[in-house]
Amino acid sequence: MSLDALKKDVAAAIDGMRAELLELSHAIHQEPELALQEFKSAAKLEDAVARHDIPVQRGAFGLETAYAAEFGKAGGPTIAILSEYDALPGIGHACGHNIIATSGLGAAMALSKLGARLPGRVRYLGTPAEERFGGKEIIAREGAFDGADAAMMIHPSNVDLVTMPCIAIAEVEATYHGRAAHASAMPYRGLNALDGVVTAYQSIAQLRQHIRQTERMHGIITEGGLAANIVPERAACRFYVRAADVHDLSALKKRVHACFEAAALSTGCTVEIRWGGTDYLDLKTNWPIADAFARNGAAIGREFASTKNIPPGFAGSTDMGNVSHRVPSIHPMLAVAPPGVIIHNAEFARWAASDKGDAAVIDGAKTLAMTALDLMSDHSLLATAKSDFDATADVSAAALARLTEKVPNSEPHAHLHGAGGCGCAS
Repeated sequence: MSLDALKKDVAAAIDGMRAELLELSHAIHQEPELALQEFKSAAKLEDAVARHDIPVQRGAFGLETAYAAEFGKAGGPTIAILSEYDALPGIGHACGHNIIATSGLGAAMALSKLGARLPGRVRYLGTPAEERFGGKEIIAREGAFDGADAAMMIHPSNVDLVTMPCIAIAEVEATYHGRAAHASAMPYRGLNALDGVVTAYQSIAQLRQHIRQTERMHGIITEGGLAANIVPERAACRFYVRAADVHDLSALKKRVHACFEAAALSTGCTVEIRWGGTDYLDLKTNWPIADAFARNGAAIGREFASTKNIPPGFAGSTDMGNVSHRVPSIHPMLAVAPPGVIIHNAEFARWAASDKGDAAVIDGAKTLAMTALDLMSDHSLLATAKSDFDATADVSAAALARLTEKVPNSEPHAHLHGAGGCGCAS
């Protein structure tokens, strides 16, 4: 059977699953769950895979909310298709992960309907904790992408783009310890931990004047004391630090770390500085695969904007970057909202369950499935994709080697696997 016929069949299968996919997208949207707590969302997706008669491994790769399913032709090219389903604190699915979840599901299940006609293998992965903790890096270390020839997913946006502008990111938490005292009667007896946090915040704000356009630092105070008449003996903050790649990030982390240490010295407090166990890498887009995705998207009516005029630093971060340095990968974006609506705000969350969001579920599933078929059927395309990836294999090897580099004088963080903050601010 011809490739065009296979593509028509998977598109028809996705149309046949339309009601199921959209109902599931809305159900995930209505019950947003944070990173590593996506129990209901993961169960809904796992149950859907099982309903399509595909065996699914629940709690895969050591994470309770990860899952995996694999099927297809033995010995054929193995294409990993990914779903995400975690949400943001306070604003729910303002990154549209309900769309990512169901577009990946639709693509994988449609390919499964080809049965013996499927010219390769599909590895369908449920990847939790993208917004925080680096779920894809965690499962990658457990072998999730071993033997895969390519990996792909889509991401919602306010414009169609063949790739997502992404930079590297690290997360850090600093906890200051002082000494409590009555704030009016004997303030001289206290050491103000909140002063430590505020001094660090101001130092980092001043550092922002002297960094590259591709670098970012932003944070929040997570603890600030218990009462206004008690000198705070404990205060804490959390920051994200971003740079163009992991090498620039390493240098910037040291400068931020010094701000935390200086604040402790100036206030007389002590500080525990805990960096995440891994960083998110920049996205290494595989352009032969991205071009195939763009052609398939255009065939169903999607028009992709140029990425040439995106300014430096106009980017987010994603743990898909870590995957892209392991196997040839793409992370295109599909519009689900008008151009003026940016991700990570409540208005975008509303669009993620709109008709436009629903269209992205269906179009994303079709385009992913058709691109997977291209890679399975066109040996020259797969060879070109691998050659493109191998051209910078040394860069990727060096980036992966630096992932767990320890910042001097920092404490290990038992629970802080990585950082998040996905999405393009377009």
